[in-house]
Amino acid sequence: MAKVVVGVDLGGTNVRAGVFTTDGSQMGEYVQNPSRAQEGFKITLEQILLTLNQAMERAGVVSAQVGAIGMAVPGHIDAVHGVVRWAPNFGERKGEVFEVWRDVPLADAIRARLQIPVYMGNDANLAALGEYYYGAGKGTAKGLVMFTLGTGIGGGVVLTHHQIQGNARWQGGILLVGMNGGAGELGHTIINWHGRRCGCGAMGCVEAFAQRDAIVELAREKMRRNPNSLLNTLTEGDPAKITPALVAQASEQGDPTAIEIWDEIGTYVGIAVATHINTFNPEVVAIGGQIAKAGEPLFKAIHRTVRDYAIPTLLETCRLGLAERLDDAGILGAVALAQQYAGEG
Repeated sequence: MAKVVVGVDLGGTNVRAGVFTTDGSQMGEYVQNPSRAQEGFKITLEQILLTLNQAMERAGVVSAQVGAIGMAVPGHIDAVHGVVRWAPNFGERKGEVFEVWRDVPLADAIRARLQIPVYMGNDANLAALGEYYYGAGKGTAKGLVMFTLGTGIGGGVVLTHHQIQGNARWQGGILLVGMNGGAGELGHTIINWHGRRCGCGAMGCVEAFAQRDAIVELAREKMRRNPNSLLNTLTEGDPAKITPALVAQASEQGDPTAIEIWDEIGTYVGIAVATHINTFNPEVVAIGGQIAKAGEPLFKAIHRTVRDYAIPTLLETCRLGLAERLDDAGILGAVALAQQYAGEG
């Protein structure tokens, strides 16, 4: 049997893995287990290994048939050395202090146990690579930028030789990761330098304006000012019950307050999208993450704002829309990464 690759998506709640042939066909279903991310490295490592072994068993392959493992991991990833430099949602509580992962040699730990090459990347970056090869990019787009809207705002940039002037000989999509693996932090695009403080410490990042908690905060304020809003009915008048999903539900039913919320959020996101269209001149911009499921009211505002801020001659060749792989772009990006390193991508 020809070599296969395994993709892994490691999250703060679950770890998921799937086996794929080198031409991109999935073998068996995904396997998922709790990642136990806050119980220490050794326990999380065992959960990853359990999931990998179960995925291979389900696909009917053994480790000797696996050419490479690709892993999408949250945080700052040193892909060259296979080290998680920093992952704030992973770690272990020691007394009153939660010690996060710092400089954890995750790739070597898995390689030592399974004797399979392991290649890692940041989860949001690899989601962009997965969307490029398996989603809106179709594996042929002349560059792709992806934003993921959720608890935070992530993203990634996939470049092709079409976007490079000079002796660029590679084919297909190559992920932009920067000098030490930290590139692609699109959520920290500054859209208002004297605006809200972001969790990163800077002022005015798009994440500070349009991530999940910012949407909830905005919705609570709008509810207070608009007591007749459907949001008050859906939450039974309790602002603590508000979620982006409820705002989306209200907007689907035509609630003006909810539509107004998505218009504001879409404007913030649109400014950031326009900035990266002007910077990278991609053929595709894909908007993913669970919040992107808000749909038309959100995208109407994004499109309007992008038209106002993007350079027209760059926008006219750019396709902007909902990502096609909302739920599995990360694991598919890990598969694509493994394929490239295995020499089969």
